[in-house]
Amino acid sequence: MKAEEERVVAAAVAPLPKLLSALFYGACSFLIVLVNKAVLTAYRFPSPLFLGVGQMVTTILILYVSKLNKIIHFPDFDKNIPKKLFPLPLIYVGNHISGLSSTSKLSLPMFTVLRKFTIPLTLLLEVMILGKQYSSSVVLSVFAILLGAFVAAGSDLAFSLEGYVSVLLNDIFTAANGVYTKQKIDPKELGKYGVIFYNACFMVIPTVLISFFTGDFQQVTAFKQWTNVLFIGQFLLSCILGFLLMYSTVLCSHYNSALTTTVVGAIKNVSIAYIGMLVGGDYIFSVLNFIGLNICMAGGLRYSFLTIQGQDSPKHPTDEENLMPIAKS
Repeated sequence: MKAEEERVVAAAVAPLPKLLSALFYGACSFLIVLVNKAVLTAYRFPSPLFLGVGQMVTTILILYVSKLNKIIHFPDFDKNIPKKLFPLPLIYVGNHISGLSSTSKLSLPMFTVLRKFTIPLTLLLEVMILGKQYSSSVVLSVFAILLGAFVAAGSDLAFSLEGYVSVLLNDIFTAANGVYTKQKIDPKELGKYGVIFYNACFMVIPTVLISFFTGDFQQVTAFKQWTNVLFIGQFLLSCILGFLLMYSTVLCSHYNSALTTTVVGAIKNVSIAYIGMLVGGDYIFSVLNFIGLNICMAGGLRYSFLTIQGQDSPKHPTDEENLMPIAKS
């Protein structure tokens, strides 16, 4: 019965919300990478961790004020909420910190290429954790994106081991975050707003403590750009975009699969890589890198085509068995 209900809900979701939620996520993800790159690199802000704290605090304030004004609803806190969320808060903060750190340690095009490894990781985790299955066409398009990432990364002339480790950790956390978010956003439980709010609440204090004991907080207080209006504006914009990114990720995962959300991010990242060739000044051109980017984009467009056809809809292994009694009735 549960599988039957899931199919009915999936069929009831109109194509327009699926498309709009994907575009909204892509736009937020695109903008926050550019703004974070400016804050951490152009202004040399010393603490990606503290920037993450700002995004968490902004998220808490926006959602709490919205709840007080009855614009949105999510459950009040009780002792069962940590159990319902686990391990999402730990994955959430890992995703936040590794994402911000990797942005500052790699060139923008190389960062976006290596983020493609999130896609096969998401597919694997959906199969393992959610018990889903995908068609061979979807799997092939995913691995075309991965192949392009290998080709492009193999020609990176600005290799940074620390940067590569950070971004690959970010890939793992992002994949786990997408899959577990899809699992936890049941409207009968916490819902999408509750998941976002309590994630931020549980992790903001530990993140502040980590920032203090690692010396990041002291570096932030000594930062000389706090009197720069342009910097403050971009810092606040990053905080607001951090909230919008979290919201759009949950929204896209709600209307689509976690894999579709990840592929949307991949297409966005390749687009940023193309832009980075023309602006930004940190792209080192090579033939292999350019070929790899194009393979990534081709795989992403193929997946998009399959999504439009409806072939990306994941199926549970028991779906065929459950369909038999329905057909007979």
